[in-house]
Amino acid sequence: MAPNINHQDTVFGGSVSAVAILSTWTLLHVRLGSECAGGQIVIYRNTMLYDRPITTGFTAIASMPDADAWARLLKTLNRKKMARISVPSVLICEGHQVGALEGEFVVLPE
Repeated sequence: MAPNINHQDTVFGGSVSAVAILSTWTLLHVRLGSECAGGQIVIYRNTMLYDRPITTGFTAIASMPDADAWARLLKTLNRKKMARISVPSVLICEGHQVGALEGEFVVLPE
């Protein structure tokens, strides 16, 4: 974490956001791969909430979108069209939620 610590001895907000985006992107990548539904995943936009300063190691936990949203994504990709989906992630530090991200992704068909 040392390169990501600011003058307040907390993690830079940009570093936190990058880790949260990476958690959501990775979840999409793995899930699409497991369903043999490839595509190029690109972050379109995100909203990051910072609930508390992060002073030690933290974890980003991404969650799958609801089943209907996932089914729409797959159906759109199967038609060889660009699809969009939102994926949430929460950040946990010392047992407390310290932030949350809502990432909206575009998936371009192969």
